[in-house]
Amino acid sequence: MTLAELIDGLSVRALRGDRATEIEDVAYDSREAGPGTAFVCVSGLSSDGHDFAAAAVEAGASALIVERRLDLGVPEVEVESSREAMGPIAARLFGEPSTRLAVAAVTGTNGKTTTAFLVRGILESVGMQCGLIGTIKRVVGGVEEAAERTTPESVDLQRTFRRMLDGGDQACVIEVSSHALRLGRAAATRFEAAAFTNLSQDHLDFHPDMEDYFSAKRLLFLPPPDSAMAPPANVAVNVDDQFGTRLATEIRLAGHSRLTTFSATGAAADLIATGVEFDNAGVSFRLQAGGISHDVSLPLPGHFNVENALAATALSAALGIEISAIVAALASAAPVPGRMEPIDQGQDFAVLVDYAHSPDSLENVLQASRKLTGGRLICVFGCGGDRDRSKRPLMGRTASELADHAIVTSDNPRSEDPEAIIAEVLTGVEPGRAEAIADRREAIAAAMRRAEAGDLVVVAGKGHEQGQEFEAARKIPFDDREVAREELRALARGEEGKP
Repeated sequence: MTLAELIDGLSVRALRGDRATEIEDVAYDSREAGPGTAFVCVSGLSSDGHDFAAAAVEAGASALIVERRLDLGVPEVEVESSREAMGPIAARLFGEPSTRLAVAAVTGTNGKTTTAFLVRGILESVGMQCGLIGTIKRVVGGVEEAAERTTPESVDLQRTFRRMLDGGDQACVIEVSSHALRLGRAAATRFEAAAFTNLSQDHLDFHPDMEDYFSAKRLLFLPPPDSAMAPPANVAVNVDDQFGTRLATEIRLAGHSRLTTFSATGAAADLIATGVEFDNAGVSFRLQAGGISHDVSLPLPGHFNVENALAATALSAALGIEISAIVAALASAAPVPGRMEPIDQGQDFAVLVDYAHSPDSLENVLQASRKLTGGRLICVFGCGGDRDRSKRPLMGRTASELADHAIVTSDNPRSEDPEAIIAEVLTGVEPGRAEAIADRREAIAAAMRRAEAGDLVVVAGKGHEQGQEFEAARKIPFDDREVAREELRALARGEEGKP
């Protein structure tokens, strides 16, 4: 593809150099540049890609996408924003892959991962090979890959879509974060369907307030007219959530997409769950859809999973799957790693590991856990460093109010002092309802020692994660699930006594 073909349709301030230059790849990291590469000089939060343009050229880059003139001896395409141009360029180079995949997006504070897993399971159950892009992993052409971030950078995203097509995928379900939407990572992606799960306090280290957080999520459904994104063909919105109700109203007024609303509380909506019942095997409810009732059984515990099932139903239906097939697939849904994941080493009390790391998600998990035990509820949790500090006392209050005993520990402290983070969490804790143990392994072990027959221990915050992050980007191996298993085995061997 020539440079002129690559940038066709972009708003270009200046093109200096040979328009016929052949482009075979695109990169935003100079270490990935080579012959035939168009290197995009992105101005980031901590570095400026223009400072690495010379290194990219030295590595063989054939052209540069810039915001200012550099004159480094290769063609330069000058644009207003390199970041905004990057997605459309990548989509063009890789053959507009999202126009040939049925791409379903999920966004919201909580429930993205479970909803995405459910949608993929539903599509695969009817023979539609489906890729996955999300927090836990990627699945491309049926092959699992590690996920570096929830939503990849736009170049990586479009490249992944291309690989999905080449690997035989017919559809893709993707988690879309507010960071990705604000930074344009999803630009030039065509979404066949998109769902909004909910919005509660999180990521206020990146967003100045909840209104900005909401406006970022809103971009997926109602992109600005001059953006590289188009509204999804179909949208699904949780109207039990106050921000969801607001979003549904705005989408309805815009009239760009086919809107499906859903409610897990029996509120007026297109998809309604009634008669919700819980037990240790999961949840069951009656789904009201289009005037027809369906009995749904889902082997995932918690009322919040009813919402996730409704979101997955709406997305799958938008992709052409019959409701009866959706209901059948939900009945055999596989557990999601690190989401209310049971840990069983033959002990006489229950242990669940969950990713809950915001006040609302922790509340949901503890409320769901309370229904699963007739004994005491013990919670181990912490808060990450270099992230929204205002949620720390809120999580402390939530844990101390909903658990019989809370153990506050270190999460991913990053550059902060773990003890200082714990002290902020404890400001929200009811007196006498929690203890502090900074070492996460020892905190998990202490919870196991404290538990008695019939109790339930929830280890919250890291879920599927397999490392703990410290200062200077240092990361040590740490998997809550494996640590819980190890400590349970040690307890069974009598290596630790009850406190």
